[in-house]
Amino acid sequence: MKKLIIGIALVFVTTGIFAQNANDYMEVTRDVIKTEKKAAIAEAMQLTDQESTVFWPLYNEYNEKMYVENSKLINTIKDYANNYDKMTDEKAKELWTKAMKIDSDLLKLEKSYFKKFVKIMPATKAVRYFQAESKIKSLVDAKLALEIPLFEEMN
Repeated sequence: MKKLIIGIALVFVTTGIFAQNANDYMEVTRDVIKTEKKAAIAEAMQLTDQESTVFWPLYNEYNEKMYVENSKLINTIKDYANNYDKMTDEKAKELWTKAMKIDSDLLKLEKSYFKKFVKIMPATKAVRYFQAESKIKSLVDAKLALEIPLFEEMN
């Protein structure tokens, strides 16, 4: 997990310098986080060979669906950034509604996949996996919280 924290920090520091534009930055960041995350999950899970055989395909399936949902969040953040200087009440409500829908969809996805993970491994290991996912998400969310400014009241 410590390696992941360092990896995420390095990505945020170095990628911004070398990326040609925001989309390049975002995709490079996502690729590095994906690789670092998988290594951190492997370290946290300490799976046997037998467990690995069933865990990693389901992990990949779950993370592909998470990628789609997280892409919606990234697009919402971009929409926020594009409208930041000209924000209206209507746009603010729209963005908040989108963000809450994404949160809800992510929670539904997590709940449905928890059930799938419990079918292939003991509940204690499934919970460990989702704890690790939660810690990683918290790291990324903390970075986003630092980078995304609060709404300014427009008069």
